[in-house]
Amino acid sequence: MFVKKEVEVLNTQITKMGSYADEDVTFLLKDLSDISMEKSTTEREQAIQQGTHYSEMLPIEYKPTDEYMSLFYRSLEDTKHKVAVAVGIVAKQIIAERGFNVALVSLARAGTPIGVLIKRYISYKYNRELPHYSISIIRDRGIDDQALDYIRTTHPEHEITFIDGWTGKGAITKELTKSVSRYNETNGTTLSSKLAVLADPGDCSELYGTREDFLIPSACLNSTVSGLVSRTILNSKWINEGDFHGGKYYSELLSEDVSNLYVDTICTQFPLIESAVDEGLSDVMKESQKPQWKGLTSIENIQRDYNMDNTNFIKPGVGETTRVLLRRVPWKILVHPDAEMNLEHILVLARERGVPIEEYTDMSYSCCGLIQPLEKKT
Repeated sequence: MFVKKEVEVLNTQITKMGSYADEDVTFLLKDLSDISMEKSTTEREQAIQQGTHYSEMLPIEYKPTDEYMSLFYRSLEDTKHKVAVAVGIVAKQIIAERGFNVALVSLARAGTPIGVLIKRYISYKYNRELPHYSISIIRDRGIDDQALDYIRTTHPEHEITFIDGWTGKGAITKELTKSVSRYNETNGTTLSSKLAVLADPGDCSELYGTREDFLIPSACLNSTVSGLVSRTILNSKWINEGDFHGGKYYSELLSEDVSNLYVDTICTQFPLIESAVDEGLSDVMKESQKPQWKGLTSIENIQRDYNMDNTNFIKPGVGETTRVLLRRVPWKILVHPDAEMNLEHILVLARERGVPIEEYTDMSYSCCGLIQPLEKKT
């Protein structure tokens, strides 16, 4: 429950965004759909490495090849049961810890489809409809305070549970902890910064479905599996004081959108997973849920072996490696040989982009993407 404190009623306009049904999620983002701010991968990489913050521009949305989309559909079919079980495990922990007086707040956009799935599972299992919002958090710039104000105003008796898709190094986990602490101090509130994720290979979250580094199919695509919404934007050209952080709705991609197909497919598994959820939840509760940050050892090993000073250029785990291949200029992809058979989409993307793949065993992750430092030529 929140500390009682008057919250200013906001004049912020809520714009319908995204291709999800209204009852699935509300995006709290300023609609910047009419503004052109996309940069090519190379332009964007150069700007980022020269000091421009990644949130000030957008990548051009990757248009998947037919081969890659076939791979997405196959991976969805292969993992739908596993993803559904992880959803159930996380959802049950949220309800056990918080009850039903909770607002689900997913971190756009990787967290958005996972938030939709958790909301739907709770509806299926408990016949309770929880509010679900998707808001922006940006590394080194923090969470959208205006969005938190809006949620607190709209649901003054609700607690908040933050949701994301997966962990990598734990940068967003740390950013969330720092941002919520600052927000609480400013507003006299007691929001919890605990982050619920589907997969926690970085071992940096207390609420998770699994710590296995496996492919969550929504990591394979960009906006077309996340409600046709862009990455979030924080650029003073377009975002004024009192605005939500920004985003774009790519309505022109509606014919390619699989956002609802993705969540609908996983939801078909809900009647089939109860015993697996209970068994998985029992296993999770036996583990030390306190984060051990084991992934940091892997990062240190990679830094040492590849002479990399900047950890921002190291993107560990299946989800982060996929995003590196979709959005950045990769230098190398490291693959653990024990996991290679489950990384076909990584291999396809790397082949399409001419990115070298190296076997690497000194990491706890299945794979890791290394970003090309501009000065590095080898």
